[in-house]
Order: sequence, then structure tokens, then C-alpha cells
Amino acid sequence: MIINLVSDGWQVLYHRAHALLAAQIAGYWQLDEDASYLVQTIAAISHHDDLEKEWQDNSLTEAGAPKDFQLDQSLSVEQLREHIDEAHYRSRWVAMLTSMHTCFLNQSRREESDELAEFLDQQVKLQATWQDGLGISQAEADRAYQFMRWCDRISLILCQQTLPTGERWLEITEGPDGARYNIRQRSDGTIAVKPWPFSTACFTVHSDATHLSQLQFKSQDELVKALKAAPTQTVTWAFSTDE
Repeated sequence: MIINLVSDGWQVLYHRAHALLAAQIAGYWQLDEDASYLVQTIAAISHHDDLEKEWQDNSLTEAGAPKDFQLDQSLSVEQLREHIDEAHYRSRWVAMLTSMHTCFLNQSRREESDELAEFLDQQVKLQATWQDGLGISQAEADRAYQFMRWCDRISLILCQQTLPTGERWLEITEGPDGARYNIRQRSDGTIAVKPWPFSTACFTVHSDATHLSQLQFKSQDELVKALKAAPTQTVTWAFSTDE
């Protein structure tokens, strides 16, 4: 879960909602080349956080607050493997991008266990097998994954409320075209991206968010009950070009 402290409690955005927001953003990208795998790429973006199963594990901090995903360092190689297997049922393309994202997120932790290191090595081999079967190069796979990362990064910036104040620019990450992109929020609340990569001059994306008025919880069960009963709100972000 993505947890934001707000004036009257907590704003909770589930990881799968964040992934869906990233997919919405991907749908507005201005295409100037072959888009034969665009739908599958957007599917991979939309489902890349399906591994996150809210409420199944302990979701409370020691102080009894809802736990943001950045505070959860637990890792199950078996669950990671299952996540890739499930992606494969959609397509090799979706599995490849999901596998690349899983490796990107966990590469820095490979020294934690031999099991994880072996899993990551296996994923690299699987990615090569899928690329060969799809008839694509490593460069093409990298470009598609960079697009996925770019959309994921913007979605996280929005969901985590990390846009700087004072209309200052924040670097997103390198896009699939190799360009460096930045984002800022204007005083009227609209959002600009520079350079502008989208197919339309303005558009709006949105996500569901759950609002908790209770700040502390005594148990996981109490938190789950509160989340299920809490009101759902629609959070919107309006994008428009500076040009």
C-alpha cells in the first residue's frame, strides 16, 4: 500500500491502483514508430504490481499506523517466481517486461541469499529466451521496459505526493527515446512534463484512494475492517503542455 498522511487521517492507494494509473499515463504517449506490442506493454504496466496482496501480511508499523510499502522489506522468491509465471499466461511479452522489472527492483538484494541470486540469473536467461522467440533484440526489449519504468515512475510521483512545491521541476527518469524528462505542478494544480511526450495537449488521469480517519490500529484485523468500511475517493491529476 502507498500511505500518505493527510490533515484528517490517512490516504491509502493500493499498489494495483498505482499500476493502473501508470497504464493510463502510458495510453497517452505519442507514438512515432511500430506500436505492435503497445497493448501488451500497457497490460504489463497495469499488472506489474499484482504481486502486492494487500491485507495478507502484517500491514501495521510498530506504532500501529498503516505501513507504507517502502517500510516493508520482506521478500519471497517463491512469490516472485509465481508472479512471473502468472504474467506468462498473458504473453511472453508481458512476462518478459514483468521479469525485467522484478530484476530491476531486486538486483541490489541479490547478495541476501543464494536462492535470490539464482532466481535473478534464471530470469535473465528466460528474458533472452523470450526475446529470441519473439524475434526482438535486447535493445528493443530495453526500450519497452524503459517505457514501463517511465510510466511507473510518474505514477509513483503522483501517488506518493512528491511533486515539489513552488512549481519546481523534478526529474522523472530517462524515457524510451533516451531523453531526460522532468515534471512539475503549476500553482493552479495542473501538471507539466518537459519535453512534452504525449499525443494530446491536455488530459486527465485518476485513481481510487481510500480515506482512513483513524490514525492508529491495535491489530491487522482492525485495520482490514477499517479499510473495507472506509470511503473511496477519486483522485485526479490534470496534465497540460507549457506550449
